[in-house]
Amino acid sequence: MPTAFFITHPEVSVDPATPVPAWRLSDRGVTRMRAFAGCAVLSGLTSIWSSSEAKAIEAAGLLAAGFGLPVQVDEHLGENDRSATGFLPPVDFERVADAFFANPHESVCGWERALDAQDRVARAVFRILATHHDGDIAFVSHGGVGTLLLCKLLNAPVSRSRDQPFQGHFFAFCLPGCKIIHEWQPIAERNLNFPCRIGP
Repeated sequence: MPTAFFITHPEVSVDPATPVPAWRLSDRGVTRMRAFAGCAVLSGLTSIWSSSEAKAIEAAGLLAAGFGLPVQVDEHLGENDRSATGFLPPVDFERVADAFFANPHESVCGWERALDAQDRVARAVFRILATHHDGDIAFVSHGGVGTLLLCKLLNAPVSRSRDQPFQGHFFAFCLPGCKIIHEWQPIAERNLNFPCRIGP
């Protein structure tokens, strides 16, 4: 049975002077993504899609390199629109992110509403899946919209309690039917001394 993997980019180099969508992966992020690309569970990949943000495209490229696959880009796989605030220091970001998930019907500090972001990313994923016929598929995207998609596939309320613990995780669901196989698992442990373990 084919599998879809929703993968979030790993660690980035934070640069407050650069627009967030243009941020690139850090050295640790690159290393973790390369380690994940070698996992046997991904051996059936025939299609790789990415959001249009630089860090996601870079992560998708590292994944695609070992398979000789192109990276296809869809801007609707992008993170929730946070351009109203731009970069926020970590403490402020966490506070606003908590409010974003807690109030999905509202725009928090001008951010895209959680329900709108959820609808956007779900429509993009389902549209892409409608044209996918053989093998496994990977979506390389972002933690916020990934959590929103996970909630939708689980038919669960929007909640940050289902958020990834840190950058660089993935969940999997079967095709067709989009039944969740497992929720967030790290693409690689932060210290990189890990077995590639995939399971429920």
